Amino acid sequence: MAELLSDQEIGKTLGTLPRWRLNEGGLVRVAELADFAAAMAVVNRVADLAEAADHHPDIDIRWNKVTFRCTTHSANGITAKDAALATQIEAVLA
Repeated sequence: MAELLSDQEIGKTLGTLPRWRLNEGGLVRVAELADFAAAMAVVNRVADLAEAADHHPDIDIRWNKVTFRCTTHSANGITAKDAALATQIEAVLA
């Protein structure tokens, strides 16, 4: 099982990802895209990254708004895999 990050490690991660926040045991980012097609394009790019990492975020799509939530369900919290995936998602959104 993956090891949970400490509060200090989570804080450090959030310091490098200013648009992300801690919410209910996960790293969360809401992105507003130009339209539904742009939102789906981002989701598809993130899906490819998630498959390659074998670590999958929770994704909620509401027209042009996409919410990504990174947490490790098997560990019941945030692990290094979540920090790495959030960093990759942020790069896609940049």
